[in-house]
Amino acid sequence: MFDTVRDDLRATLDEIRAAGLHKPERVIGTPQSATVEVTQGGRPGEVLNFCANNYLGLADHPEVIAAAHEALDRWGYGMASVRFICGTQEVHKELEARLSTFLGQEDTILYSSCFDANGGVFETLLGAEDAVISDALNHASIIDGIRLSKARRFRYANRDLADLETQLKEATAGGARRKLIVTDGVFSMDGYVAPLAEICDLADRYDAMVMVDDSHAVGFVGPGGRGTPELHGVMDRVDIITGTLGKALGGASGGYVAARAEIVALLRQRSRPYLFSNTLAPVIAAASLKVLDLLESADDLRVRLAENTALFRSRMTEAGFDILPGDHAIAPVMIGDAAEAARMAELLLEHGVYVIAFSYPVVPQGKARIRVQLSAAHSTEDVDRAVDAFIAARAELAG
Repeated sequence: MFDTVRDDLRATLDEIRAAGLHKPERVIGTPQSATVEVTQGGRPGEVLNFCANNYLGLADHPEVIAAAHEALDRWGYGMASVRFICGTQEVHKELEARLSTFLGQEDTILYSSCFDANGGVFETLLGAEDAVISDALNHASIIDGIRLSKARRFRYANRDLADLETQLKEATAGGARRKLIVTDGVFSMDGYVAPLAEICDLADRYDAMVMVDDSHAVGFVGPGGRGTPELHGVMDRVDIITGTLGKALGGASGGYVAARAEIVALLRQRSRPYLFSNTLAPVIAAASLKVLDLLESADDLRVRLAENTALFRSRMTEAGFDILPGDHAIAPVMIGDAAEAARMAELLLEHGVYVIAFSYPVVPQGKARIRVQLSAAHSTEDVDRAVDAFIAARAELAG
């Protein structure tokens, strides 16, 4: 049987390559940092890393690593179980409490990833008599999570408040028992921020709940790094916040849902990814606690990230590159043509800058780009070198 399947799979893989959509994996031989050493899949040697979600540079922070070592000795390697059997330690409860306080929510529940967190919310809270209203550019994990539920599905154009209200009216007219608006806090391909204050206003008007996936914001967006609800002054108006420990908060893995107490209580009883997946490794929970210590004790990393972001965006704009507007550390350099974007990424790697080109179907046709991600770990010299590499690569493409 597999001989037939093998031929079909090979044909599909050939189609992916022919369309320029194949995603090769470059192998690095160093910790995640501002610079990494590429060992396979590209120009070998040390390169500047401008494509990781390591926004605060904490993936190899010495205090975070020390906390992880200490946790291994105290708590062991893994739990080998799910939470409700024998998979909960004090360190897990402590992290949940700290996240609740940090995010201004009543309770928090940990998952093995934010993908699982988003996969476990909708089916648990919403039934066939309910409605979910989702931004068109929400993350794939939200889309998949919604598919698992029986709720009626409404979609509104990205950050389009008029369209959101239209969908809310339709859901209300259809007699929805519960209505849940869900949006990314920051949209990962564009770096655009959701208009949460206005979304909350519409939620109040139409008696809906609000859910935000704040994976690309928690840790560095907002005055205290508490994410887009803090940025927009609506921490007390957002009902559900999902997020990851795998980006700004240390860069390892793990996710969470921080929400109203009753929502978290029900998730503990019925959320399938929580009930049937192993507990987050205690070493990650302990290291995440150290990350929160660092975030709450000083804002130097957030300040440095903001400075690096402003420098890159201003220098690239002055050099004539098309960067989507904003001040987020995600800085998409718009290229347009998919093949040209891929070639520029290759040239940048040759110039010692590691970035990734994104094209259809990840982004719309004709909107290919190189998504640059700044980090607090980058120096001013790193940022300048990256801009100079872009200028050189553009000249080579033109020549």
